[in-house]
Amino acid sequence: MNLTQQPLVQQLAAGGAGEHRALIITLFAAFVAATLAITVWAGRQTKGAEDFYAGGRQFTGFQNGLAISGDYMSAASFLGIAGAIALFGYDGFLYSIGFLVAWLVALLLVAEPLRNSGRFTMGDVLAYRMRQRPVRTAAGTSTIVVSIFYLLAQMAGAGALVTLLLGITSEAGKILVVVLVGIVMILYVTIGGMKGTTWVQMVKAVLLIAGTLLITFLVALKFNFNLSSLLGAAAENSGKGAAFLEPGLKYGVSATSKIDFISLGLALVLGTAGLPHILIRFYTVPTAKAARKSVNWAIGIIGVFYLMTIALGFGAAALIKPETITASNKAGNTAAPLLAEAIGGGAGSTGGAILLAVISAVAFATILAVVAGLTLASSSSFAHDLYVNVFRKGKATEKEEVGAARWATVGIGAVAIVLGVFARGLNVAGLVALAFAVAASANLPTILYSLFWKRFTTQGALWSIYGGLASSVFLVLFSPVVSGKETSMFPAADFAFFPLENPGLISIPLGFLLGWLGSLLSKEEPDAQKYAELEVRSLTGTGAH
Repeated sequence: MNLTQQPLVQQLAAGGAGEHRALIITLFAAFVAATLAITVWAGRQTKGAEDFYAGGRQFTGFQNGLAISGDYMSAASFLGIAGAIALFGYDGFLYSIGFLVAWLVALLLVAEPLRNSGRFTMGDVLAYRMRQRPVRTAAGTSTIVVSIFYLLAQMAGAGALVTLLLGITSEAGKILVVVLVGIVMILYVTIGGMKGTTWVQMVKAVLLIAGTLLITFLVALKFNFNLSSLLGAAAENSGKGAAFLEPGLKYGVSATSKIDFISLGLALVLGTAGLPHILIRFYTVPTAKAARKSVNWAIGIIGVFYLMTIALGFGAAALIKPETITASNKAGNTAAPLLAEAIGGGAGSTGGAILLAVISAVAFATILAVVAGLTLASSSSFAHDLYVNVFRKGKATEKEEVGAARWATVGIGAVAIVLGVFARGLNVAGLVALAFAVAASANLPTILYSLFWKRFTTQGALWSIYGGLASSVFLVLFSPVVSGKETSMFPAADFAFFPLENPGLISIPLGFLLGWLGSLLSKEEPDAQKYAELEVRSLTGTGAH
């Protein structure tokens, strides 16, 4: 096979197609320059803590809904789900369903009460009727750990996309890409705060929806707008036949894989309502009504996107051989860019190169925007919960608080870069599912108990957060995600004794159980008056910041 017959990403990796690489680099550079300009502009308007953490609470419901969509539709959604569907068919599409259904939990149980009850972080809600320092320490720790898990997925997506598209084949080059993405992400947050991050996420959401609509239309046109033809071609081209369109290709192989699917579903559906970078978005709107409206907008936008993952995933399966996808990235993270090239005219064509460049730039935009949101959530929690209220006992000035948040951004970014180097070969949708499991185990039980259970105590909160956090992280470390398989983070090692790839089935019920048990065994008498005040505030918005 000569160079021009290979898929473009392989040509680029082999060092050919210089004019295509120039086009892709130009688009990348243009996007990064444009978004950095937005960030600098927003940074000049960031005056104090409220601006840095909550964007001055100046965003409308629609704007915040768009930004939430941009925050939520991560590399997992665009790259990971497309790859999972392309390789595993029906079972891969289950990620789309889980991510979408999860929004109902966030809307019905968390969005409005959280907006009414807190100021900047989850720790504000928990500390309202409990002992400040221990609860804020736990909330800050949990937020940082969940954010780092989620950051791993974005770093893995960045590594898979950029190294292949820019023709980088050396391990040193791949590591450098992860480092550069981390540096850009740190710049976004330290300069722009929540205002800059929100505008970048809004721009990214529009770009992602537009790019996905274009690919969906071209795939539909290719198959004469006949879904049956698309699915039939995908099944045939996958080499799996009818099994590709039926449950069980990934999660029906054994009894363990079936249990793993239940664990994954539980993590996806319950995890969204505990994700720190999603929770802080509810504080950027001026009223509870705007918070509710922003979630409605987000559900609509995200719902449309996840419907289009059918075209992304099954289109890739129909038009690209599975071995071609896994050759470019063993976890399937490059299925969407490969599809863009194929649907644009194929390898070596100008149309294919242009569409590949556009979709790759959008994917890169997706990674940068989500990474900025995650870093902001964790640095905000460090500065507001830990630095101000624990280390300084509430005596820090606003300037010192924002300074601490910016330094925390650098530290958390550095940790994400180091861990991202090791996560380059993992499927990003699977990595995000781990973050969902940790969030659902540590954060969600504590939030729900605080808002809705009068008997909940400080000890219950600490048992729930630390117990859910420790159990989920421990089970992940000794699962096939980290070792024991070819697709593991450390494929050469094998210290996995926990058989499931997602710990949610064990750690989520444990988080709820520990919160209940810790409260019952606590000698602390719950403050009934504080609970009554919190209940009124959470339901009506009276006294909300």
